[in-house]
Amino acid sequence: MTDLIILATLLAGPKHGYSLKRQSGLILGQEALHNNLVYPLLRRFMAKKWVSKKEVPGERGQTRQLYSITALGRKELISQLSTFTPQEARAKDQFRFRVGMFQVIEPEARMRILDAREQYLSARIEKLSAIEANFELDRYAGEVTRRFVAESRAELEWIAHLRRISR
Repeated sequence: MTDLIILATLLAGPKHGYSLKRQSGLILGQEALHNNLVYPLLRRFMAKKWVSKKEVPGERGQTRQLYSITALGRKELISQLSTFTPQEARAKDQFRFRVGMFQVIEPEARMRILDAREQYLSARIEKLSAIEANFELDRYAGEVTRRFVAESRAELEWIAHLRRISR
């Protein structure tokens, strides 16, 4: 998902590597991403022609690298965002990131993403309900199970809301 976040960060316009590290890191809940993660990804993106790089003068006389997403990179990003596997549907971060990018995703793909997450959550509620019905849960195990059910139901309500505003 880090690669998608870095590409998506470039949608707003060209960025220096340091800015990409900071912004992508913040999205992932970190201070900044490590150089050993960001720069190899940028090199890979440039090799695939998803990102271009140009040298620009820095504030202190140094040369800085400015990275931009290309039309091919934008197309690839949208393609990857629009693909949502059952495994990704189980990952709340994958789902939330895609919802955050719904503005660039086609309406049909949005609905497929919402459908996949909804199916996962419905199955999850069913499994958790079976656990509640078939196991003697102690106080804390019961609390955890009920919390997971409540979270899943709340997310299903959010999905219904997302469907309404996506029409």
